[in-house]
Amino acid sequence: MKFDKVFYHKFMENLFADPCEVKYWDGEVANYGGGQAQFRIGFNEPIAKTEIISDLSLAFGEGYMQKKIDIEGSVQKVIESIYNKQGNPFSQKNPYIKFSKILTNNIRKSKENTKFHYDIGNNFYRLWLDETMTYSCAYFKSPEDSLTQAQHNKVDHILRKLKLQPGQTLLDIGCGWGELILTAAKTYQVKALGITLSSEQYTRVLERIQNEGLQDLVKVQILDYRELRGRTFDRVVSVGMVEHVGKEHLAEYFSAVKNLLSEGGVSLLHCITGYEESAINSWVNKYIFPGGYIPAVHELVSLMATNKFYLIDMESLREHYTRTLEHWAQNFEQALPLIRRIKDETFIRMWRLYLNSSAASFHCGNIDLHQFLFTKGVNNSLPMTREYMNS
Repeated sequence: MKFDKVFYHKFMENLFADPCEVKYWDGEVANYGGGQAQFRIGFNEPIAKTEIISDLSLAFGEGYMQKKIDIEGSVQKVIESIYNKQGNPFSQKNPYIKFSKILTNNIRKSKENTKFHYDIGNNFYRLWLDETMTYSCAYFKSPEDSLTQAQHNKVDHILRKLKLQPGQTLLDIGCGWGELILTAAKTYQVKALGITLSSEQYTRVLERIQNEGLQDLVKVQILDYRELRGRTFDRVVSVGMVEHVGKEHLAEYFSAVKNLLSEGGVSLLHCITGYEESAINSWVNKYIFPGGYIPAVHELVSLMATNKFYLIDMESLREHYTRTLEHWAQNFEQALPLIRRIKDETFIRMWRLYLNSSAASFHCGNIDLHQFLFTKGVNNSLPMTREYMNS
């Protein structure tokens, strides 16, 4: 098969914002952008022009996973250079980028999607997450904070915002490996329920509850948020879960929170956000988060208003997530000898690309991370200033 080198030269010339060197499958080496190369791209074998034109994200992602493409240098910096290019080819407006179809995440489908990403083994996640097993954006009060300290900071920051009182009830929708509900019970003496669709997470949370003697205060269930009925809670929190709900079910999510929250109750939503409505790209949908959807800020705020929620506070933690992902990516590389015992090279390259491209997306502002604090109806008992959130 003959490959169009003219197309490749033109395409690569306009791909990056920084000077780079590209080595092609036939041994040709080309420099693009002028100046000293900031990184090097190697094509071990060509990718068909039709694949690139049909779906650039999928072609690039699969090409890296399958070793058709190698990157010499920081994977994150390579992705950032693409994003920083004026009129970058990974823009949502580029016809070469395909976004996943908006799928209906019914309860069965949501359970399948959760297992796809979260049930690949606690042993895997334990190798590169921090000791709290927290898999969401951390909160760095200082650049010197370790990842573990920053995750403790994040949980503390959320619990302060919720203004918990002893004896109150707390629901955590998508509780992960349980750090938030366990901390809430120990620190504030609240009764906490965590729900998850991951059997791996459920097993670990249950183990922690028993080990820490918190059976009277903390419960965990394998349950979809739509299956929890007939109960109300003083506080409802959700961290990194609404991105899995899907566009068609965002209204259903907020309606469920409204039914689960006591009158005057406080809820905190911590989630990845965008500034325009768009599904995730096809590579991420196929290999990382099937059925995922990053909601636009205006979608979330509009649904809060529709459900008569009062928005109390909104905070962006975008660069906190960049730093979190950089920690994860570094931990991932350091753990490779152990990861290779349980995962193959295709999986490793897939996750390396996922972690680094996510860090690049946050750093370049393609996506954001917000915490929304809102109440069900009027709540005049919360402090009038924000000092209590940071004291």
